[in-house]
Amino acid sequence: MTHTEITSPLPGVEGAAGRYQVFDHGAHVTAWQPAGESRPVLWLSSATAYATGKAIRGGVPICFPWFGPGLTGDKKPAHGFVRAIAWGRGEVTDDGDTLRVEYAIDPTITGEQPEFPHDYRARLTVDFASDHLQISLWAANVGNEPFTIEEALHTYLAVSDVRAVTIDGLDGVTYLDKNLPEPAFDQVQSGPLRLTGPTDRVHLHDGPVTVDDPGFGRRLRLTTEGSADVVVWNPWEDAAAGMADMGPGEWTGMVCVEAANVFADAITLLPGEDRTITQRIEVLPRG
Repeated sequence: MTHTEITSPLPGVEGAAGRYQVFDHGAHVTAWQPAGESRPVLWLSSATAYATGKAIRGGVPICFPWFGPGLTGDKKPAHGFVRAIAWGRGEVTDDGDTLRVEYAIDPTITGEQPEFPHDYRARLTVDFASDHLQISLWAANVGNEPFTIEEALHTYLAVSDVRAVTIDGLDGVTYLDKNLPEPAFDQVQSGPLRLTGPTDRVHLHDGPVTVDDPGFGRRLRLTTEGSADVVVWNPWEDAAAGMADMGPGEWTGMVCVEAANVFADAITLLPGEDRTITQRIEVLPRG
């Protein structure tokens, strides 16, 4: 693989015809389309804002050091502050089959963060390969006091129609439905998951899941390491219409399936401890 730096709309690393792309802004992967695949694997909104201080809608946003409004329910911005800050780009290597891009962030880059006044280090490693996309987020406590983090690799997958796909691998799994009036981890999935309306679920699952997409004639398999949860999300029609950074009707072409450590599975790092969460995506034919 070869890579070129881009200057518009934001600096990062990209490949020919957008087959792979990651922005320094948020260390945000926005494109991966392996050789021989006619369609992108990652969904990206046509209406997203590419601007300092704003998160990109689509691709793989990094949720860190909290998820949503955090464990206390009042953290801002949603999903943490690292999504809208340019990370420090490190080594970029290419062995002919895999392009690896490394990013790092710490308080010297983010500045003072009153909601997270801790001495941390984080590093994102992205492998764009001919047969897989792998993203790893490493976080370490380099201070003198323990702290707790939530984290998620908030992956937007491109699908033919979210109403027609199924998600396999979650049968019998307990989950929290955040759209219920009093959400709790008291729901249990039965059979393949079919989305029929607004969906915002956190599944207690650390195994593989597969998105079966008959319209695109493919399956997207996601495997993880270091995560305890799988989040599944789609805003559906009414909520999507109120999102300025999502194009009209585009909600039908995406589903978020993401590795996470959230809620009771948040990670407490003692001084000197570190943790890595990894998600790997592969494209498989429908057999």
